Amino acid sequence: MKRLATVLLAAPLVLTGCLVPYGGENLRGAATAVPGHGHSRLDAAGIEQIKASKVARLDMSSGQLTKKSVGLEDGSSEAPDVLLRDGLMALEIQGPSGTVSAETDRLRLNGMNTGSDFSEVSYFLTAPSLEDYVALIRDGVDRYGIDRESAEEWIQSISSRSDDKSDFAITPGTSTGLEITYDLRYDGSKETQVVIVHVNPLPTH
Repeated sequence: MKRLATVLLAAPLVLTGCLVPYGGENLRGAATAVPGHGHSRLDAAGIEQIKASKVARLDMSSGQLTKKSVGLEDGSSEAPDVLLRDGLMALEIQGPSGTVSAETDRLRLNGMNTGSDFSEVSYFLTAPSLEDYVALIRDGVDRYGIDRESAEEWIQSISSRSDDKSDFAITPGTSTGLEITYDLRYDGSKETQVVIVHVNPLPTH
C-alpha cells in the first residue's frame, strides 16, 4: 500500500554533494570496531573513528540495534548523527537474514528515548539524474525486497512529469529481516536527487 512521506527534511539535511547513483555496495577499509565484535561504536570517540576510517558497521542481526552494541548506555537518550564532509562512508548493517550496504555521507539514528534500543537507522543516497535515480530505486527493489509494483508506479508517474516534485515512501521491503523503506525526495528543478533510506525493526503484532 502506498504511503506518502510526511516528514520533510530541513535544508541542511539535503546532502553535501555526494553522488551514489547505484546505492554503493563496495566496502572500503577496516571497520571501526567495538572490541571483540567488529562493529562500530557510536559514542563521541567512535563517531570520530568512523569519520577517520570512513567505515561504519552495525549489528541488527537480532532484529534490533541495541544501544549497548554501539557503546552507549541502555538509558541513554542520545540519537547519534554521523555526517562526513569529505567523502563517503561505507555502511554495512547486518540484519537477521541479509545485509544492507551502501556508501553515504550521512548516518542518523532515531533514539530519543530511554529504552535499550534504537527505533530507526537512516542514511542518504543520491543520484545526478532521473535515469540514475530510477536505477537506484530498482536496485533497492532487487536487493531488499522493496515492493516492485509500488516502485514502478512511481517511476512511471514521475517519468511523464520529470520537472515536478514528489515526496513518496515506497512500500517497504523485508528480505533482510529488517524493514527497509526508500523515502523518495525528488525535485526535478535540482541537479541532485535524494533517497532517505529508513531501516527499522520489523513491526510486531
